[in-house]
Amino acid sequence: MKRISVIFIVLLIFSQSYAQKPRARDLGIPFVGTTGEFNAITDVKDVEVGYSTIISGTGENTVGKGPIRTGVTAIFPRGKAKKFSPVYANWYSLNGNGEMTGTTWVTESGFLETPIMITNTNSVGVVRDAVLKWYVDTDWYSGEDWWYTYPVVAETYDGFLNDIYGFHVKEEHVLEAIENSTSGKIAEGNVGGGTGMMCLGYKGGTGTSSRVFKIKDSTYTVGAIVQSNFGAKRNLSIAGVPIGIELKDSLNYEFNAPPKSRRQEGDGSIIVIIATDVPLLPHQLKRIAQRIPLGVGIVGGRGSNGSGDIFLAFSTANENAFNRDETTTVQSMPNDLLMPVFEATVQVVEEAIINAMIAAETMEGINQNKVYALPHELLIKILKKYNRLEE
Repeated sequence: MKRISVIFIVLLIFSQSYAQKPRARDLGIPFVGTTGEFNAITDVKDVEVGYSTIISGTGENTVGKGPIRTGVTAIFPRGKAKKFSPVYANWYSLNGNGEMTGTTWVTESGFLETPIMITNTNSVGVVRDAVLKWYVDTDWYSGEDWWYTYPVVAETYDGFLNDIYGFHVKEEHVLEAIENSTSGKIAEGNVGGGTGMMCLGYKGGTGTSSRVFKIKDSTYTVGAIVQSNFGAKRNLSIAGVPIGIELKDSLNYEFNAPPKSRRQEGDGSIIVIIATDVPLLPHQLKRIAQRIPLGVGIVGGRGSNGSGDIFLAFSTANENAFNRDETTTVQSMPNDLLMPVFEATVQVVEEAIINAMIAAETMEGINQNKVYALPHELLIKILKKYNRLEE
Protein backbone atom coordinates (compact mmCIF):
# COMPACT_ATOMS: atom_id res chain seq x y z
CA MET A 1 0.00 0.00 0.00
CA LYS A 2 2.84 2.39 0.86
CA ARG A 3 4.51 1.66 -2.50
CA ILE A 4 1.26 2.47 -4.35
CA SER A 5 0.97 5.78 -2.46
CA VAL A 6 4.52 6.76 -3.41
CA ILE A 7 3.85 5.95 -7.07
CA PHE A 8 0.65 8.02 -6.97
CA ILE A 9 2.49 11.02 -5.50
CA VAL A 10 5.22 10.78 -8.17
CA LEU A 11 2.61 10.58 -10.93
CA LEU A 12 0.76 13.54 -9.45
CA ILE A 13 3.91 15.66 -9.36
CA PHE A 14 4.76 14.59 -12.91
CA SER A 15 1.32 15.48 -14.23
CA GLN A 16 1.33 18.86 -12.51
CA SER A 17 4.76 19.69 -13.91
CA TYR A 18 3.88 18.92 -17.50
CA ALA A 19 0.20 19.86 -17.65
CA GLN A 20 -0.66 23.00 -19.59
CA LYS A 21 -1.19 25.77 -17.06
CA PRO A 22 -4.40 27.80 -17.37
CA ARG A 23 -4.19 31.14 -19.12
CA ALA A 24 -6.30 34.26 -18.73
CA ARG A 25 -8.70 33.33 -21.53
CA ASP A 26 -9.18 29.87 -20.01
CA LEU A 27 -10.73 31.58 -16.98
CA GLY A 28 -13.08 33.60 -19.17
CA ILE A 29 -11.26 36.92 -18.83
CA PRO A 30 -12.34 39.03 -21.84
CA PHE A 31 -9.83 40.62 -24.20
CA VAL A 32 -10.05 42.59 -27.43
CA GLY A 33 -8.49 41.27 -30.62
CA THR A 34 -7.71 38.00 -32.37
CA THR A 35 -4.76 35.95 -31.18
CA GLY A 36 -2.33 33.89 -33.22
CA GLU A 37 -2.20 30.09 -32.99
CA PHE A 38 -0.25 30.03 -29.73
CA ASN A 39 -1.24 33.45 -28.37
CA ALA A 40 2.49 34.02 -27.90
CA ILE A 41 5.38 36.06 -29.23
CA THR A 42 6.35 32.93 -31.16
CA ASP A 43 3.34 33.49 -33.44
CA VAL A 44 5.66 35.93 -35.20
CA LYS A 45 7.44 33.69 -37.69
CA ASP A 46 10.99 32.60 -36.75
CA VAL A 47 10.92 34.01 -33.21
CA GLU A 48 12.22 31.53 -30.63
CA VAL A 49 12.16 31.64 -26.83
CA GLY A 50 14.08 29.53 -24.32
CA TYR A 51 14.39 29.31 -20.53
CA SER A 52 16.68 28.19 -17.79
CA THR A 53 14.82 27.97 -14.47
CA ILE A 54 16.82 27.62 -11.25
CA ILE A 55 14.89 26.59 -8.12
CA SER A 56 16.76 25.12 -5.18
CA GLY A 57 16.66 25.05 -1.40
CA THR A 58 14.33 26.28 1.34
CA GLY A 59 14.58 28.12 4.62
CA GLU A 60 16.94 30.78 5.90
CA ASN A 61 19.01 32.61 3.33
CA THR A 62 22.71 31.78 3.28
CA VAL A 63 24.47 34.00 0.76
CA GLY A 64 26.06 31.84 -1.91
CA LYS A 65 24.00 28.78 -1.06
CA GLY A 66 20.39 29.87 -1.39
CA PRO A 67 17.47 29.36 -1.47
CA ILE A 68 17.60 30.06 -5.21
CA ARG A 69 14.62 31.31 -7.24
CA THR A 70 15.90 32.77 -10.49
CA GLY A 71 16.76 32.03 -14.13
CA VAL A 72 17.43 33.23 -17.66
CA THR A 73 15.19 33.89 -20.67
CA ALA A 74 16.50 33.95 -24.25
CA ILE A 75 14.66 35.49 -27.22
CA PHE A 76 15.93 35.02 -30.78
CA PRO A 77 14.24 37.30 -33.35
CA ARG A 78 15.07 35.01 -36.28
CA GLY A 79 15.86 31.80 -34.42
CA LYS A 80 19.30 30.73 -33.24
CA ALA A 81 20.04 28.63 -36.35
CA LYS A 82 20.26 31.74 -38.56
CA LYS A 83 23.01 33.14 -36.36
CA PHE A 84 23.90 36.74 -37.23
CA SER A 85 20.74 38.12 -38.86
CA PRO A 86 20.02 41.67 -37.63
CA VAL A 87 16.49 43.06 -37.37
CA TYR A 88 15.32 46.65 -37.31
CA ALA A 89 14.65 47.63 -33.68
CA ASN A 90 14.32 50.42 -31.15
CA TRP A 91 13.67 50.83 -27.45
CA TYR A 92 12.01 53.09 -24.89
CA SER A 93 12.11 53.55 -21.13
CA LEU A 94 9.11 54.73 -19.12
CA ASN A 95 11.18 54.79 -15.92
CA GLY A 96 14.85 53.99 -16.00
CA ASN A 97 15.55 52.41 -12.61
CA GLY A 98 16.79 49.27 -14.35
CA GLU A 99 19.07 47.95 -17.06
CA MET A 100 18.97 46.83 -20.67
CA THR A 101 22.48 46.67 -22.12
CA GLY A 102 23.32 47.38 -25.75
CA THR A 103 20.51 49.84 -26.34
CA THR A 104 22.67 52.81 -27.30
CA TRP A 105 23.91 50.95 -30.40
CA VAL A 106 20.39 49.76 -31.19
CA THR A 107 19.30 53.40 -31.33
CA GLU A 108 22.41 54.56 -33.19
CA SER A 109 22.47 51.80 -35.80
CA GLY A 110 18.76 51.00 -36.01
CA PHE A 111 19.51 47.27 -35.76
CA LEU A 112 19.29 44.58 -33.10
CA GLU A 113 22.18 42.26 -33.95
CA THR A 114 21.91 39.80 -31.06
CA PRO A 115 19.41 37.71 -29.12
CA ILE A 116 17.72 39.36 -26.15
CA MET A 117 18.47 37.87 -22.74
CA ILE A 118 16.50 38.60 -19.54
CA THR A 119 17.61 37.66 -16.02
CA ASN A 120 17.84 39.10 -12.50
CA THR A 121 19.47 42.42 -11.62
CA ASN A 122 22.78 41.05 -10.33
CA SER A 123 23.31 38.58 -13.18
CA VAL A 124 23.38 40.94 -16.17
CA GLY A 125 27.18 40.81 -16.36
CA VAL A 126 27.60 37.04 -16.32
CA VAL A 127 24.81 36.62 -18.89
CA ARG A 128 26.40 39.19 -21.18
CA ASP A 129 29.81 37.51 -20.90
CA ALA A 130 28.36 34.05 -21.49
CA VAL A 131 26.56 35.21 -24.65
CA LEU A 132 29.78 36.71 -26.00
CA LYS A 133 31.61 33.45 -25.38
CA TRP A 134 28.79 31.56 -27.09
CA TYR A 135 29.24 33.78 -30.15
CA VAL A 136 32.90 32.77 -30.31
CA ASP A 137 32.18 29.08 -29.77
CA THR A 138 29.44 28.95 -32.42
CA ASP A 139 30.98 31.34 -34.98
CA TRP A 140 27.97 33.67 -34.67
CA TYR A 141 29.53 36.07 -37.18
CA SER A 142 30.10 33.34 -39.78
CA GLY A 143 33.82 33.57 -40.37
CA GLU A 144 34.44 37.27 -39.64
CA ASP A 145 37.83 37.59 -37.97
CA TRP A 146 37.32 41.01 -36.42
CA TRP A 147 33.92 41.79 -34.96
CA TYR A 148 32.41 43.67 -32.07
CA THR A 149 28.95 43.42 -30.60
CA TYR A 150 26.88 44.60 -27.68
CA PRO A 151 24.63 41.88 -26.26
CA VAL A 152 21.20 43.02 -25.16
CA VAL A 153 20.62 41.84 -21.59
CA ALA A 154 17.74 43.13 -19.44
CA GLU A 155 16.82 42.53 -15.80
CA THR A 156 14.31 42.78 -13.00
CA TYR A 157 14.97 42.32 -9.26
CA ASP A 158 14.08 39.03 -7.55
CA GLY A 159 15.88 39.56 -4.22
CA PHE A 160 12.81 39.09 -2.01
CA LEU A 161 12.55 35.43 -2.99
CA ASN A 162 16.00 34.68 -4.39
CA ASP A 163 19.51 34.70 -2.92
CA ILE A 164 20.37 37.46 -5.39
CA TYR A 165 23.72 38.27 -3.73
CA GLY A 166 24.77 34.64 -4.16
CA PHE A 167 25.22 35.10 -7.93
CA HIS A 168 23.75 31.73 -8.88
CA VAL A 169 23.24 32.34 -12.60
CA LYS A 170 26.20 30.77 -14.40
CA GLU A 171 27.34 30.32 -17.98
CA GLU A 172 25.70 26.88 -18.05
CA HIS A 173 22.29 28.43 -17.39
CA VAL A 174 22.72 30.94 -20.20
CA LEU A 175 23.64 28.13 -22.57
CA GLU A 176 20.64 26.11 -21.37
CA ALA A 177 18.25 28.97 -22.15
CA ILE A 178 19.84 29.38 -25.58
CA GLU A 179 19.74 25.68 -26.41
CA ASN A 180 16.16 25.37 -25.19
CA SER A 181 14.97 28.19 -27.45
CA THR A 182 12.11 27.08 -29.64
CA SER A 183 9.08 28.29 -31.53
CA GLY A 184 5.49 27.23 -30.80
CA LYS A 185 4.01 27.03 -27.29
CA ILE A 186 6.12 28.52 -24.52
CA ALA A 187 5.81 28.27 -20.75
CA GLU A 188 4.64 31.13 -18.54
CA GLY A 189 4.70 32.10 -14.88
CA ASN A 190 7.58 30.94 -12.67
CA VAL A 191 10.00 30.23 -15.51
CA GLY A 192 13.25 31.64 -16.89
CA GLY A 193 14.22 35.12 -15.78
CA GLY A 194 10.71 35.51 -14.35
CA THR A 195 11.08 32.69 -11.83
CA GLY A 196 11.34 34.80 -8.68
CA MET A 197 9.34 37.85 -9.74
CA MET A 198 6.30 39.51 -8.13
CA CYS A 199 3.60 41.64 -9.77
CA LEU A 200 0.84 43.92 -8.51
CA GLY A 201 0.62 42.24 -5.12
CA TYR A 202 0.84 38.64 -6.32
CA LYS A 203 3.29 36.25 -7.94
CA GLY A 204 4.42 37.50 -11.33
CA GLY A 205 6.96 36.27 -13.86
CA THR A 206 6.99 35.52 -17.56
CA GLY A 207 3.96 36.00 -19.81
CA THR A 208 3.22 36.25 -23.51
CA SER A 209 0.43 37.05 -25.98
CA SER A 210 -0.15 37.85 -29.68
CA ARG A 211 -2.57 39.53 -32.05
CA VAL A 212 -3.27 38.90 -35.72
CA PHE A 213 -4.82 41.66 -37.83
CA LYS A 214 -5.09 43.01 -41.34
CA ILE A 215 -3.76 46.18 -42.90
CA LYS A 216 -5.47 46.47 -46.25
CA ASP A 217 -5.15 43.02 -47.84
CA SER A 218 -2.18 41.78 -45.80
CA THR A 219 -2.26 39.86 -42.51
CA TYR A 220 0.28 40.71 -39.82
CA THR A 221 1.18 39.61 -36.28
CA VAL A 222 2.32 41.44 -33.16
CA GLY A 223 3.59 39.44 -30.17
CA ALA A 224 4.82 40.32 -26.70
CA ILE A 225 6.80 38.64 -23.96
CA VAL A 226 7.06 40.24 -20.52
CA GLN A 227 9.11 39.73 -17.40
CA SER A 228 6.65 41.19 -14.96
CA ASN A 229 7.81 42.37 -11.53
CA PHE A 230 6.10 45.71 -10.94
CA GLY A 231 3.21 47.55 -9.38
CA ALA A 232 1.17 48.08 -6.23
CA LYS A 233 -1.66 45.70 -5.39
CA ARG A 234 -4.13 48.56 -4.94
CA ASN A 235 -3.77 49.38 -8.66
CA LEU A 236 -4.33 45.87 -10.05
CA SER A 237 -7.07 46.01 -12.68
CA ILE A 238 -8.28 43.13 -14.86
CA ALA A 239 -10.97 43.61 -17.53
CA GLY A 240 -11.65 47.04 -16.06
CA VAL A 241 -12.38 45.59 -12.62
CA PRO A 242 -10.48 46.89 -9.52
CA ILE A 243 -9.22 43.46 -8.51
CA GLY A 244 -6.54 44.83 -6.18
CA ILE A 245 -9.06 46.81 -4.16
CA GLU A 246 -11.48 43.89 -4.02
CA LEU A 247 -8.69 41.60 -2.77
CA LYS A 248 -6.89 44.13 -0.57
CA ASP A 249 -7.13 41.91 2.50
CA SER A 250 -6.44 38.62 0.71
CA LEU A 251 -3.16 36.74 0.35
CA ASN A 252 -0.75 39.63 0.90
CA TYR A 253 3.02 39.19 0.62
CA GLU A 254 4.73 37.58 3.63
CA PHE A 255 8.17 39.10 4.16
CA ASN A 256 10.11 37.79 7.15
CA ALA A 257 13.46 39.22 6.02
CA PRO A 258 15.37 41.24 5.01
CA PRO A 259 14.19 43.46 7.89
CA LYS A 260 15.43 46.69 6.31
CA SER A 261 14.59 47.80 2.78
CA ARG A 262 13.99 51.05 0.92
CA ARG A 263 11.44 49.30 -1.25
CA GLN A 264 8.12 51.10 -1.49
CA GLU A 265 4.85 49.56 -2.60
CA GLY A 266 4.77 49.75 -6.37
CA ASP A 267 8.52 49.47 -6.86
CA GLY A 268 9.79 46.74 -9.12
CA SER A 269 10.33 46.49 -12.85
CA ILE A 270 8.93 45.20 -16.10
CA ILE A 271 10.75 44.26 -19.28
CA VAL A 272 8.61 44.03 -22.42
CA ILE A 273 9.78 42.77 -25.81
CA ILE A 274 7.53 43.33 -28.84
CA ALA A 275 8.01 41.36 -32.05
CA THR A 276 6.17 41.97 -35.32
CA ASP A 277 6.35 41.05 -38.99
CA VAL A 278 4.98 44.45 -40.04
CA PRO A 279 7.67 46.15 -42.17
CA LEU A 280 8.72 48.96 -39.86
CA LEU A 281 11.80 51.18 -39.78
CA PRO A 282 13.65 51.95 -36.54
CA HIS A 283 11.93 55.29 -35.94
CA GLN A 284 8.56 53.54 -36.34
CA LEU A 285 9.59 50.83 -33.91
CA LYS A 286 10.35 53.59 -31.41
CA ARG A 287 6.71 54.61 -31.80
CA ILE A 288 5.66 51.03 -31.09
CA ALA A 289 7.84 50.85 -27.97
CA GLN A 290 6.35 54.12 -26.74
CA ARG A 291 2.86 52.53 -26.79
CA ILE A 292 3.87 49.68 -24.47
CA PRO A 293 3.27 51.72 -21.27
CA LEU A 294 -0.39 52.07 -22.27
CA GLY A 295 -0.81 48.30 -21.89
CA VAL A 296 1.13 48.30 -18.62
CA GLY A 297 -1.06 51.11 -17.31
CA ILE A 298 -4.30 49.29 -18.09
CA VAL A 299 -3.28 46.49 -15.71
CA GLY A 300 -2.08 48.88 -13.00
CA GLY A 301 1.47 50.06 -13.72
CA ARG A 302 2.30 53.61 -12.73
CA GLY A 303 5.98 53.93 -13.59
CA SER A 304 7.10 53.98 -9.95
CA ASN A 305 10.31 55.77 -9.00
CA GLY A 306 11.82 52.43 -8.00
CA SER A 307 10.79 50.63 -11.18
CA GLY A 308 12.75 49.81 -14.30
CA ASP A 309 10.15 49.91 -17.07
CA ILE A 310 12.22 49.23 -20.19
CA PHE A 311 10.89 48.12 -23.55
CA LEU A 312 12.19 47.03 -26.94
CA ALA A 313 10.39 46.43 -30.25
CA PHE A 314 11.75 44.71 -33.36
CA SER A 315 10.49 43.78 -36.82
CA THR A 316 11.38 40.53 -38.58
CA ALA A 317 10.47 42.01 -41.97
CA ASN A 318 13.15 43.28 -44.38
CA GLU A 319 15.39 40.28 -43.73
CA ASN A 320 18.11 41.50 -46.10
CA ALA A 321 18.16 45.10 -44.86
CA PHE A 322 21.49 44.73 -43.05
CA ASN A 323 24.49 44.90 -45.36
CA ARG A 324 27.99 46.18 -44.64
CA ASP A 325 28.95 46.88 -48.24
CA GLU A 326 25.94 47.27 -50.51
CA THR A 327 22.95 49.59 -50.79
CA THR A 328 19.76 47.77 -49.87
CA THR A 329 16.09 48.26 -50.67
CA VAL A 330 13.56 47.94 -47.86
CA GLN A 331 9.82 48.21 -47.36
CA SER A 332 8.13 50.48 -44.84
CA MET A 333 4.53 50.65 -43.69
CA PRO A 334 3.10 54.18 -44.06
CA ASN A 335 2.65 55.98 -40.75
CA ASP A 336 -0.99 56.62 -41.58
CA LEU A 337 -1.63 52.85 -41.51
CA LEU A 338 -0.02 52.12 -38.15
CA MET A 339 -3.05 52.39 -35.88
CA PRO A 340 -3.77 48.61 -35.93
CA VAL A 341 -0.15 48.00 -34.86
CA PHE A 342 -0.48 50.49 -31.99
CA GLU A 343 -3.72 48.87 -30.83
CA ALA A 344 -2.31 45.35 -31.07
CA THR A 345 0.73 46.41 -29.04
CA VAL A 346 -1.38 47.70 -26.18
CA GLN A 347 -3.57 44.59 -26.27
CA VAL A 348 -0.73 42.03 -26.20
CA VAL A 349 1.08 43.80 -23.37
CA GLU A 350 -2.06 43.85 -21.21
CA GLU A 351 -2.80 40.17 -21.84
CA ALA A 352 0.82 39.02 -21.46
CA ILE A 353 1.03 40.56 -17.98
CA ILE A 354 -2.21 38.92 -16.89
CA ASN A 355 -1.12 35.60 -18.42
CA ALA A 356 2.06 35.79 -16.35
CA MET A 357 0.03 36.24 -13.16
CA ILE A 358 -2.53 33.55 -14.03
CA ALA A 359 0.20 30.98 -14.77
CA ALA A 360 2.37 31.89 -11.78
CA GLU A 361 2.20 29.69 -8.69
CA THR A 362 2.61 30.60 -5.04
CA MET A 363 6.31 30.66 -4.18
CA GLU A 364 8.21 30.58 -0.91
CA GLY A 365 11.80 31.78 -1.11
CA ILE A 366 14.56 33.06 1.15
CA ASN A 367 13.77 33.27 4.86
CA GLN A 368 10.30 31.81 4.19
CA ASN A 369 9.33 35.00 2.35
CA LYS A 370 6.17 34.08 0.50
CA VAL A 371 4.31 35.49 -2.49
CA TYR A 372 0.89 34.10 -3.32
CA ALA A 373 -0.49 33.32 -6.74
CA LEU A 374 -3.45 35.37 -7.92
CA PRO A 375 -6.38 33.27 -6.62
CA HIS A 376 -8.30 32.03 -9.66
CA GLU A 377 -11.58 31.23 -7.91
CA LEU A 378 -11.77 34.59 -6.15
CA LEU A 379 -10.83 36.35 -9.37
CA ILE A 380 -13.64 34.61 -11.26
CA LYS A 381 -16.10 35.45 -8.49
CA ILE A 382 -15.19 39.15 -8.64
CA LEU A 383 -15.35 39.29 -12.44
CA LYS A 384 -18.84 37.72 -12.25
CA LYS A 385 -19.85 40.33 -9.69
CA TYR A 386 -18.95 43.04 -12.22
CA ASN A 387 -20.47 41.13 -15.16
CA ARG A 388 -17.07 40.95 -16.85
CA LEU A 389 -16.66 37.21 -17.26
CA GLU A 390 -17.04 35.50 -20.62
CA GLU A 391 -19.08 32.34 -20.12
